[in-house]
Amino acid sequence: MARPPVSIPEIVRQFGPTLNRIPANGWKADQEPDRIVKTHCCFCGQQCGIQLKVKDNKVIGFEPWEDFPFNQGRLCPKGVKRYMQDEHPDRLKNPLLRKEGAGFAPVSWDAALDKTAGEIRRIQQSYGNDAFALLGGASLTNEKAYLMGKFARVAVRTANIDYNGRLCMVSAAAASKKILGIDRSANPWSDIPKAKAILVAGSNVAECSPITTHYLWQARENGAKLIVLDPRMTPIARNADLFIPVRSGGDIGVFNGMLHVMIERGWINREFIARHTTGWEQVEEVIRKYTPEYAAKIAGVPASMIVRAAEIWGPAETSFLLHARGIEHHSKGVENCMAAINLVAATGRIGREGCGYAMITGQGNGQGGREQGQKCDQLPGARDIENPEHRAHIAKVWGVPEESIPHKGLSMVKLFEAIHDGQIKGLLSICSNPMVSLPNNAYVREALEKLEFFGVIDFFMSETAHYADLVLAGSLMEEDEGTTTNVEGRCIRHRKVVEPPANARVDWKIICDLAARLDHAEKFSYNSPREIFEELRRASQGGVADYYGMTWERIEQENGVFWPCPEPGHPGTPRLYEGNKFGHPDGKAHFQPVEWRPAAEEPDSEYPIVLTTGRVVSQYLSGAQTRRIGALVDQYPQPLCEIHPLLAGKMGIAEGDFVKVESRRGSVTVRANVVKTIRPDTVFVPYHWPLDRAANNCTVRVIDPVSNIPEYKICAVRVSKVPPPQDEIAQLEVQQGGVR
Repeated sequence: MARPPVSIPEIVRQFGPTLNRIPANGWKADQEPDRIVKTHCCFCGQQCGIQLKVKDNKVIGFEPWEDFPFNQGRLCPKGVKRYMQDEHPDRLKNPLLRKEGAGFAPVSWDAALDKTAGEIRRIQQSYGNDAFALLGGASLTNEKAYLMGKFARVAVRTANIDYNGRLCMVSAAAASKKILGIDRSANPWSDIPKAKAILVAGSNVAECSPITTHYLWQARENGAKLIVLDPRMTPIARNADLFIPVRSGGDIGVFNGMLHVMIERGWINREFIARHTTGWEQVEEVIRKYTPEYAAKIAGVPASMIVRAAEIWGPAETSFLLHARGIEHHSKGVENCMAAINLVAATGRIGREGCGYAMITGQGNGQGGREQGQKCDQLPGARDIENPEHRAHIAKVWGVPEESIPHKGLSMVKLFEAIHDGQIKGLLSICSNPMVSLPNNAYVREALEKLEFFGVIDFFMSETAHYADLVLAGSLMEEDEGTTTNVEGRCIRHRKVVEPPANARVDWKIICDLAARLDHAEKFSYNSPREIFEELRRASQGGVADYYGMTWERIEQENGVFWPCPEPGHPGTPRLYEGNKFGHPDGKAHFQPVEWRPAAEEPDSEYPIVLTTGRVVSQYLSGAQTRRIGALVDQYPQPLCEIHPLLAGKMGIAEGDFVKVESRRGSVTVRANVVKTIRPDTVFVPYHWPLDRAANNCTVRVIDPVSNIPEYKICAVRVSKVPPPQDEIAQLEVQQGGVR
């Protein structure tokens, strides 16, 4: 069914940054709550503890939860304001069906579910099972992520399920598995303050994971040296002992150059390497040519910076390496991460107190969401969908023949390519907003318009849901219960705080009801998320991500349990690799040689500038939630283009001018923010906004060949000063004064 383009007036009405939002004062602080509920923030992978005040089935405020060990009561701006979206007038309260030429209209749940199941059947009967696809989310609870994977493979019988975590942490996951054998941060955050050297690569910690900043400051107070690697002088970089303003895409130059210096000066642990690793000879051979001078050309920084980084990192007694999307969002993201992990393994400083490595997960359940089976190549327990033993275990838990479980399907970007190619005709998505989050937005829009049926489960009418045939009103995190797994690998409990409003339903019941209509009621006859978790425990048993020894009661009593936890009496595993036992069958870490290669699209004479994208502190992912919270909108009302004074001067651009950032795929028009904290060859635009404010109008669709993650962090653009745009959103912004 062809879907009409979204009109600007309708978007302003439904999604405008200055309309239909909860005011900054939000909650009524003078009310006495009926009860206070301990739970967690759902923004970002830190999953901070928070206590919510409830009155008359509404959240009216919060209190710090000082006993929860990760954040000890600390909260970032998003955490403090998180629940102000609950009473937003945009909240979906009924299923909505697209009417030809008349927008959306409420329908009954029976009609909505019958329609969805009927379309799944029709498409599969006409084109085959894999012609219908599912798209999950990394902000779902473990229980819902598990349920989505089972629903796809048992009820829908399609290979094609993937999730929006494909856009976040999968390069780090693949690199960790290749070298260390396990996809998880190696250490609890409590190890960070005990490190004497800390390297933060491609992570704007202060804005994207603010509570982690506290751990870094603790380390500094204990005498640690901090190295920060980033094209922008982010807030954390301004306080570093060494800031390396690396060219986007040049990270391998820094990592390999540091390792070259460390080898020359004897700052590697050859005894550890000989006893506990494989593949070092191949790495050492590759590293020979990465002299500081050669590496500096790749990285776009002085050679002396690379040498100084090695002098801090190499001889340190203890160390901790943290990275995030800055080195992962590349067509060589896995290689970037492997080069970083090589630095850790070469010193032998891993698997003990104060010595570790971690990727900073971005989405709310970024860790747990990729363990429970909603990835296209994975079964629960982080099992391999192509491994016969793994398939047999899950088939037994599910009570289905092993051969009935589909094999590996398409990852998220390839899934949209398959829609363009006519291979996929139907799609059901939950809590994902690809119209903002996927690269090359025009390509995504064309794909959604080609679908014969598109269904969405969500709690707001996102930019993506606007293209749906049917929208099923689902639940916010606080309206249901379950578990998530935080950035450390700590499985925690989310408690139900309030009931869903009006005729909205909790997500897991929607999925189970659909399964029943697809003749699989007996396989989805759960009465609660707790029952789903009990099955998840058995499904994960014996897998890499083993939750079998956990119970909800134990998770609550211990403020979270770290996996693997294989038996009920097991203490959990806060620190992986203790005793130098790694996750590969031989128990060793497997070094991987890494060579630098160019990005898919480097600057040229026509498009001479690098565009990189990322987050700001007051917004989260596609912004569908945070752009509806007044205080967060006030903090950063519109995206800005960060541009260095030297580059701005060449183009006659001043602070607050409107600029057009244009690539070969599309453009974004925003105000200029002239700052000295970015490389002169690079501009930065945050990606939380839709339509002509979408940074992903410009980004390139190329993906990493291993992780299938898109290359968000580098594409070639040109920048020019333009008159103020005439559309209605821009006019509203101009009236309010625009820039912060």
